[in-house]
Amino acid sequence: MLLRGKTALITGCLTGIGHETMELFALNGANVFACALRQDEAFAGDVRKLAEETGLTVTPIYFDQSDKEQVKAGMKQVLAAKVPVDILLNIAGITQDALFHMTSMDSMRKVFEVNFFSQMLITQYITKLMVRQKSGSVINVSSITAMDGNSGQLSYSASKAALIGATKTLAMELGGHGIRVNAVAPGVISTPMTAAVPSDALKKLSDRIPMKRPGLPKEVGDVMLFLASDLSSYITGQVLRIDGGIE
Repeated sequence: MLLRGKTALITGCLTGIGHETMELFALNGANVFACALRQDEAFAGDVRKLAEETGLTVTPIYFDQSDKEQVKAGMKQVLAAKVPVDILLNIAGITQDALFHMTSMDSMRKVFEVNFFSQMLITQYITKLMVRQKSGSVINVSSITAMDGNSGQLSYSASKAALIGATKTLAMELGGHGIRVNAVAPGVISTPMTAAVPSDALKKLSDRIPMKRPGLPKEVGDVMLFLASDLSSYITGQVLRIDGGIE
């Protein structure tokens, strides 16, 4: 097991990449703080089942990442547990797609609040723990749209680009404390969020994939598992594309 004895905090665990990664990390030996937007009976059942199957601690924590007070309350729950947090995965995100001239500033602010500002607030809390431990791995989920752009996704692409800039800077600031900071940039992945992307924009992206299929959430989780583990002990400040070779 690649993560035996480690504890991971993972956001966005309710569905998609976050949910798949929560399961993958627990199956690889990690105790998990599983952060989700809201209480959900099916999700709570999945968490209980995962804990029973692995014999590990899987703790659900609920908060809305568009509300900084809820984020703070969620992080205080983590701190109250008084356990080391070895891995932070900033996965949660939203998209509110529209062409630029149809994008309201309120919409743009909400996307940035969830996709960037809340992630940085969480990272401040957790990396303070990591600094005391002198070790840790932070993984931010960006997107290929942050590097390539995509018509109709200005707010999303810009917020994900901000994560890349933060990843590079934090890798420099925290490397001396034994903390690695990397990002992944998924392409077209089969998730509920991707299903909500306008069909014409999604088709344009899909047509560019040499592997002729969308990616799976587990394929993103596998890369994050590598970055979280000691197999990547000398990798920091990097952005790994997971896009099927999209052109």
